[in-house]
Amino acid sequence: MTSPNDVRLQVLHTVRILGYAGNAAVCERAGIPPAQVDEALLDAQAAGQVVWSQFDDDGGWSLTEAGKTLGEVLLAEELDRAGARVEVEAVMAEFESLNRQVTSACTRWQLAEMGMAEQAISLAETVEELARAGEAWAALERQLVAHLPRFDGYCDRFSAALGRARTDPSWVTATDRESAHRIWFELHEDLLATLGRSR
Repeated sequence: MTSPNDVRLQVLHTVRILGYAGNAAVCERAGIPPAQVDEALLDAQAAGQVVWSQFDDDGGWSLTEAGKTLGEVLLAEELDRAGARVEVEAVMAEFESLNRQVTSACTRWQLAEMGMAEQAISLAETVEELARAGEAWAALERQLVAHLPRFDGYCDRFSAALGRARTDPSWVTATDRESAHRIWFELHEDLLATLGRSR
């Protein structure tokens, strides 16, 4: 059974990773039953750690500075219990070059879509470049998962998005779905949060 402290950590961390999300999205991503997520979010709201915002028919939670600070404290404790700080720092160091590669590829593709690119780049070239970064990440993910299982799945989700992008370019950078760029952004935020860093 998941302890209340583990639920609190997972819920706060999931809200940070997603940036803005409703209860159902937090449940799905955190893998925690709805009743526990609902209770944790209401407790966090009462403590000033999350806030609910409503835009027309769309509502979601986001972290406050207090929630971000508490989340980083809980993540630091998790990292120390796992004895994985050195491992995560080493992975982060290697991730930085992959992040530049992915960010550059996505930016060039967005400029190409808007007709503003200095040099033409095709969808196939973009997907292949992103796939190379994904393959390199796969090995790093395996290292992390051995210590922190919650990192499992980023590689598979990224690959799935790229598979869809081969025939539908919106899966490269769209914000309304689990596009390759969105998944990579969440991965980057996960690593930063785990190490108590900001962008």
